[in-house]
Amino acid sequence: MFTGIIEAQGKVLEIVRKNKNYNFCISSLIGRELKVDQSVAHNGVCLTVTATDGDRHWVTVVDESMQKTNLETLDVGDSVNLERCMVANGRFDGHVVQGHVDKTARILSIQDAQGSWLFTIKFDDPNNIMVEKGSVTINGISLTCFNVSEAQFQVVVIPYTYENTNLGVLKEGNKVNIEFDIIGKYIKKILTKRVT
Repeated sequence: MFTGIIEAQGKVLEIVRKNKNYNFCISSLIGRELKVDQSVAHNGVCLTVTATDGDRHWVTVVDESMQKTNLETLDVGDSVNLERCMVANGRFDGHVVQGHVDKTARILSIQDAQGSWLFTIKFDDPNNIMVEKGSVTINGISLTCFNVSEAQFQVVVIPYTYENTNLGVLKEGNKVNIEFDIIGKYIKKILTKRVT
């Protein structure tokens, strides 16, 4: 389980395809602290560390995850948001994040909000479960959404988040990973079962 508070940005050093899997080598400031078998969210995708060497770590991404997330768009040299799983005795600073991406979306616009940045995110989901002032995860970052409609929503990104995550290098049209609030997903499932 994660909280959507990014610890570090990693740099993609190598991507090697082996059959239908992709092995990513990533360097980061937290790389020396990682251990094999540890769960780490990469742009919000929960992946298992398969090897480490100094500040580098390796993860294997299966074909389904490549097809359903923005990891497929990563190239050598790109940055990726990293978060280790939550410790049981730590503060819960974001919201409940599983690291299971629900869908990808596109950045419709990025506007200077005089000290922050206003991101408008577009996606296609007729069964949208997002709520006004609710939580959403974008590339693994816990954010509050507003101006929610069936096709899009907005978030405001403060300077710290803009400068310390890969949101600062994204452009209009880029693909991002979206994970909806797990509580909303469970409520939707319960209500759907009652109706049918």
